[in-house]
Amino acid sequence: MFTFVTNKLRMELSLKIKMNEKLFLRNPEESELGRKIVEFSIILIHRIGFEAFTFKKLAKEISATEAGVYRYFENKHRVLIYIVEWYWSWQEYRLRIQINNIKNPEIKLKKAIRLISTPIEEDISTGHINENLLYEIVMLEGAKSFLTKQVTEDNKAKLFKPYKDFCAYVAKLILECNPKFKYPHSLSSTIVEMAHSQNFYAKHLPSLTDFGNTKEEPKVASFLEDMVFSTIKG
Repeated sequence: MFTFVTNKLRMELSLKIKMNEKLFLRNPEESELGRKIVEFSIILIHRIGFEAFTFKKLAKEISATEAGVYRYFENKHRVLIYIVEWYWSWQEYRLRIQINNIKNPEIKLKKAIRLISTPIEEDISTGHINENLLYEIVMLEGAKSFLTKQVTEDNKAKLFKPYKDFCAYVAKLILECNPKFKYPHSLSSTIVEMAHSQNFYAKHLPSLTDFGNTKEEPKVASFLEDMVFSTIKG
């Protein structure tokens, strides 16, 4: 769910995304400390990686106590799910805004592919969230949110609903292009994961892609467009 809050004194719009209450013990968006926990979790995970990230290090970073962090989140894995699922809610909001007045289904799907596979521009309406860093985290660490032993229980609690909703929305766009295509959801999730893996390979393992030997921005979107439209029209 997306809502906007207006600051009448400064005429600013602030985007509010409603998150699954099972992800936290206390809503981090309702206090300054909670927002700092989210903000600096993103900064710290981006800087040192999820494995090295601890609440002790986070508490030191924000001049708080470790116990204070635990009042908001049960463990660091819940923090990871929170920020990754926030990202997918935000991406669905962006996609809906971008294609709202577009009628051509192919153009809408191309917009979706480019949104998934190209660098993030900072969104001033989200305040304490650094989307550029969050994009890097989702690309590198995002799968760790659900590649766990408790994935089935977490899924039953609907913790991954924003990611699944985003993929379902892209699947709907695929069917608009070809209502008879048999595998819209499989293709949708493949697009998302391939966009991340190809951008990651281009940056870190260039021999695994055709985008690693250039100083230009990787043309992953063009590759995905060719693959997707060849598949759904084939």
